[in-house]
Amino acid sequence: MEWEWDEKLYAGSAVHYGIGRMPYPDGLADAVRDELGLDGTGRLLDVGCGPGSLTVLLAPMFAAATGVDADPGMIAEARRRTAGTAIDWRRLRAEELPADLGTFRVVSFAQSFHWMDQPLVARRVRGMLTPDGAWVHVGATTHRGTTEASDGTAHPHPVPPWDRIDELVARYLGPVRRAGRGLLPHGTRGGEEDVMRQAGFTGPARVTIDGGRVAERTVDEIVSAVFSLSSSAPHLFADGLGAFETDLRHLLGETSPDGRFAERTSAVEIVIWRP
Repeated sequence: MEWEWDEKLYAGSAVHYGIGRMPYPDGLADAVRDELGLDGTGRLLDVGCGPGSLTVLLAPMFAAATGVDADPGMIAEARRRTAGTAIDWRRLRAEELPADLGTFRVVSFAQSFHWMDQPLVARRVRGMLTPDGAWVHVGATTHRGTTEASDGTAHPHPVPPWDRIDELVARYLGPVRRAGRGLLPHGTRGGEEDVMRQAGFTGPARVTIDGGRVAERTVDEIVSAVFSLSSSAPHLFADGLGAFETDLRHLLGETSPDGRFAERTSAVEIVIWRP
């Protein structure tokens, strides 16, 4: 059967994002601003916003910002992290848009569109953009970095043993990738460009923000990085959660006895479509 979204996709993961996910590079917001000519006016909608990592980064370039996500834990974490700000957080599936939210100068997606009914969401979002608006897709891997330095220099600490971590997850959850209550034997959906063109968008323009910064990380950060993933979200382990975390920490201790790791951040691609 084809995989279908369910509300447990990221159950229990929200609190791990701020610890386990590396922040987007500083140049991302500047690149979006420069590419789109943003001047502090207009509205931002961040779809599948999670705990608001991208929303918070882009919000200062707009007069108002809204983040929507289907997971109640993600929205609760976003509100906690941004208490006192004017960002509007809504628990909402992308498929429920436009949901009387109005129109927006930019609608952004970061590591989220592949979970959605893409043709439906693309059509609905296109109708929510102002004439000068843009769809901004941010493609990034923030739970882990790269294993090698591009210039051949050594890392200051061991690289997290991601292959062995994947093997450990598979030992507990099985060899086929888990996602919510279902399985993803063939991975997440692709074909985004065809979907966008069929929905009437033009483009895309692409901007790449180079990675390569050395990120020093702790055992707690790597553990949270694992739990921040849909494929190893805490709820999937059920009664085995404690045993899995014990085994994971033991594995990390074998790799780095002092509990310190380092890896280089990956490049981030910004893909911009026009309605």
